[in-house]
Amino acid sequence: MGYGSIMTEVANPELEPHAVQCERLVKRYGALTAVDEVSFDVRAGEIFGLVGPNGAGKTTTIECIEGFRKPDSGSVRVMGLDPQHDRYELRERMGVQFQSAALPPRIRVEEALSLFASFYRTSVDWRPLLVQLALADKQRAPLATLSGGQKQRVFIALALVNDPDIVFFDELTSGLDPQSRRSMWELVADIRERGKTVFLTTHFMEEAERLCDRVAIMDHGRLVALDSPRALIASLEAGRRVVFQVDGAFDDAALRALPGVTAVEQTGERVTVSGEGDRFLSSVAGSLESGGVAFRDLRTEQPNLEDVFLVLTGKKMRE
Repeated sequence: MGYGSIMTEVANPELEPHAVQCERLVKRYGALTAVDEVSFDVRAGEIFGLVGPNGAGKTTTIECIEGFRKPDSGSVRVMGLDPQHDRYELRERMGVQFQSAALPPRIRVEEALSLFASFYRTSVDWRPLLVQLALADKQRAPLATLSGGQKQRVFIALALVNDPDIVFFDELTSGLDPQSRRSMWELVADIRERGKTVFLTTHFMEEAERLCDRVAIMDHGRLVALDSPRALIASLEAGRRVVFQVDGAFDDAALRALPGVTAVEQTGERVTVSGEGDRFLSSVAGSLESGGVAFRDLRTEQPNLEDVFLVLTGKKMRE
């Protein structure tokens, strides 16, 4: 599959206003090209995901868009503004998720929000934000006493205190437990429902698949795919998978001979059978039972963004 086959065309700016426009963006650190000729648009009002493994160039790209790093070449526009030349005006219109290291651990939640609100010409009343983010009872709590999920919600409140048009989240749920991660997903979806544009980076493909209207996949500084999660997955033209566990090696010849089966792979106790057809699942289960194979935990799996990444780059996601 060629990269070009799953790259979408740039939308007509007269028909769909753009919150972000990047054209041939390049950023180098010595001999390392962290961002290599990257071009894409983010439509106003969408959740846009920039995904890929750690070291792919996601953070450098988002920092160039936010104006915190100056590109070596190419152009960036955010809400029609140049992040380098119009930085003060742009700061009023965008919200950025900060990391915990950016705040003193003993600062109280209310102090942090009042401080950040003072940075802008206009700001919203942050008290309703705390209610919406389930932090009303933590208003006077020092930041150091909060859980990981609570701290992340504080950072979301800080990013929203100026009522921005676009909000940037960089690895928002990294380090959170699954329950807290899903709570963050609900909050991000709610932000979009309020009419905001959300730009997020993540190396969690499930997160991008659940949240994003469109996804750009980066690897080694280059953009290798751009489309909706559904379209990217459909582009694989992949069938279903049946996965089960066995104790030790077994003879998979019978499975390979089944109509519709395209591959059988065993890694340790896990066996993956790939194929297609209406009777694919029943024929695999029937073959295992008739062959006397002692299997367990049989289930089906559908292709996902992880599979898209694997096809495009030839390797698994790197943590």
